[in-house]
Amino acid sequence: MLTITDLSHIYPNGVKAISNLNLTIPTGMFGLLGPNGAGKSTLMRSIATLQTPTQGAIQFGEIDVLKQPTRLRAQLGYLPQEFGVYPRVSALQLLDHFARLKGFSKTKERKEMIEGLLSQVNLWEARKKAVASFSGGMRQRFGIAQALIGDPKLLIVDEPTAGLDPEERARFLNLLASLSDEAVIILSTHIVEDVSDLCPSMAIMAGGRIVLEGKTSELIGRLDGIVWRKVVSRTEVAEHQSQYRVIATRLFAGETVLHVLSETDPANGFLPLQQGLEELYMATMQQDRAVDRRTP
Repeated sequence: MLTITDLSHIYPNGVKAISNLNLTIPTGMFGLLGPNGAGKSTLMRSIATLQTPTQGAIQFGEIDVLKQPTRLRAQLGYLPQEFGVYPRVSALQLLDHFARLKGFSKTKERKEMIEGLLSQVNLWEARKKAVASFSGGMRQRFGIAQALIGDPKLLIVDEPTAGLDPEERARFLNLLASLSDEAVIILSTHIVEDVSDLCPSMAIMAGGRIVLEGKTSELIGRLDGIVWRKVVSRTEVAEHQSQYRVIATRLFAGETVLHVLSETDPANGFLPLQQGLEELYMATMQQDRAVDRRTP
């Protein structure tokens, strides 16, 4: 279990990226959902011991993460949003290098692990190619492989499906699901589908704070009977936005579709919507922005 207590981080330029954040994450998949700039990457870097927060505590099992970073790193796998690679070094060589750095000194053991990881992420055929020459999706898959070195008990993946095509995304999500029985896996993303597909528990982060947390199915259930949809013309959008609590406006098959929140049937052509995580996310972010506007 990972426990975060009263965590805050202020950068030297005065930007407060995290504000008095408290969060408990059990074994299994946990989704951290939020827009760009919400503070997710700062939180992930703090958990991964890449930066020291201004205040607060992080505990992983018996490990005090801020006081014992070396102990945590032995159990940590981390895929950052962006990472660099050495030029002219093959995937096989670079993964071998990372495995050595992580303490795998036995050649046979290291070789078997590396070959298995390259196969898992569908890079076996490209194992002798320089990672610097990889496409964005291939480089992301390599990053996933290095994060899995040593069977980590805490795995942090920051925007992991960015750059992956649908087939690669499905393969990666299935791989994460297979690891979730024995590890704490934090999936930090702004892609709603990644969380809804995988995570039984989740939190929504905005402005450096946790604004909603709980079991995914229970949180979605809060919207039962209060989400409605209607197809409108483009000229009608502004009028409906002034009359209803619109949480989403989108195009579907060339038509404009409005999603609104209403405790009662709004009539006027609206139909009940089988809501999902995207509606929960949009409603939560709208409410959070409204609170910020009221705060002096």
